[in-house]
Amino acid sequence: MKSTPAKGLTIIIAMMSMIGPFTIDTYLPSFPAIEAEFGISRALLSQSLAFYLAAFAISTLVLGPLSDRLGRRQVMLGTLLFYIAASFGCAMATDYNSFLMFRLLQGAAAGGGLVAGRAMIRDIYSPQNAQKVMSRVMMLFGLAPAIAPIIGGWLHDAFGWHSVFYFLVLYSALVFVLVLTQLPETLASHLRQSFHPVNVARVYGRTLVHGRFQSLAFMVACYFGGMFLYIAAAPTVIFDFMQLESTDFAILFIPMVAGMIGGAWLSGQLAHRWPQRRTLTLALTLMTLGTLLNTAQTLLLPPMIISMIVPLMIYTCGIGIAMPAMMVMSMDCFPNNRGTASAVMGFVQMLGNALIASLAVPLLSQHPSHLALGQTALIAIALVLWWRIPAQQEKPHSETTNTNV
Repeated sequence: MKSTPAKGLTIIIAMMSMIGPFTIDTYLPSFPAIEAEFGISRALLSQSLAFYLAAFAISTLVLGPLSDRLGRRQVMLGTLLFYIAASFGCAMATDYNSFLMFRLLQGAAAGGGLVAGRAMIRDIYSPQNAQKVMSRVMMLFGLAPAIAPIIGGWLHDAFGWHSVFYFLVLYSALVFVLVLTQLPETLASHLRQSFHPVNVARVYGRTLVHGRFQSLAFMVACYFGGMFLYIAAAPTVIFDFMQLESTDFAILFIPMVAGMIGGAWLSGQLAHRWPQRRTLTLALTLMTLGTLLNTAQTLLLPPMIISMIVPLMIYTCGIGIAMPAMMVMSMDCFPNNRGTASAVMGFVQMLGNALIASLAVPLLSQHPSHLALGQTALIAIALVLWWRIPAQQEKPHSETTNTNV
């Protein structure tokens, strides 16, 4: 197999990563129709998102070490096949229980591309170049939350909600073909780690006691959760707060994603010019500014499109700047177990998103100010964690793991 050029690899990994937001966002415009067909409430249907995210989070803990053992490409191909079957099951579901079961299976499969793709980039590139490539992936990945609800709204209006999941089947099948024919394996055979439970537990044990890594992981979960709060609450924000229609999700998602893409571009430009710490300080400053403006406008102004969107756009710009550097910093804590490190990051992030979807959104979606205050609390925790990191001096765990356990 010929080696995939850098741009081709970036595009394929970005397409893999886009499966997650496509799975989350394309069916949001169909919420009223799914609720009516299954005879369930908005709160109950929102649990399908929480179940998906919980399954995603838990599965990454298996997929990460598996990618360190079998290689990145094998994990991608296997999980894509699983995801295709689960998406077809969602489209064919005739009751809520079966729909929820297939959403769980979707979540269990969707993490493969995210975990293996991040590790693949760090396998190939130096830290600075990896940050630059990660920023390109983020720019492409950022398109998914913008176009997913638009695609979902078009499909829903034209063919009904089942067509949304048939779209996911076709999209993931296309990605499978690209990975199969174009993507090389990046993990050398001599670097592969044991998948024995004792070895896996030992590696996970090291992540639990590595203070720097834990701070980075929970920082990502908190500041990304501040954006996900509005993604999970999007049906309420669009239908109830703004009194808009199922085809109007672009009003919320496109500016948020534009901010993220702009931030990711800036992160790539800064990769060889600024140290990672300075880049992350800028990112957290923008997120804090966006949060303060968002809280102020919800307390002082009635719900308006401009006043609600601009602070969120500033906030997501900060996320776009932060994510590439954060991914590189976290995986470099465990250079011999990047798949596992990527898995823990994904687990913490997705578990946080699941808690937000299942607990925070039902509690905070009664008024715009409640959502804004929830976002404020999350960014405050992220800032405290960032403040703790300078005092930590842990070195990367660079010892070679016994592959014959």
